[in-house]
Amino acid sequence: MSKVYKTVVVFADRFVPNKLRPLWEHEAGPKTIFFWAPAFKWALVAASVDEYRRPLDTVSPTQSATLAATGLIWTRYCLGLVFAGLGDLNRPVEALSLSQSLSLAVTGLIWSRYSLLVFQV
Repeated sequence: MSKVYKTVVVFADRFVPNKLRPLWEHEAGPKTIFFWAPAFKWALVAASVDEYRRPLDTVSPTQSATLAATGLIWTRYCLGLVFAGLGDLNRPVEALSLSQSLSLAVTGLIWSRYSLLVFQV
């Protein structure tokens, strides 16, 4: 880990209440990349869902297809780890990664389908 990140974590440690300490110290908690990487990927899912408010002709089919491909690739990767015996869906790290990758794939596929219908006409 970088020195800056370690410094921020040590500083934030003082402000975490005792009730939230188990979450803070968890193996997939906010002190690890296993928390932040999926959190930022959930932001991509939220951005895709937010596009439902936009007019369909302003949605990029390329961006939607790229998000769908990314979601499908990482969903396959997560499932490959589990089926190869290297992962376990009972662990929060794999379950969170699988759920956000699958959500990203679904929202990307929905938008790809709709935006391709609009641009065909």
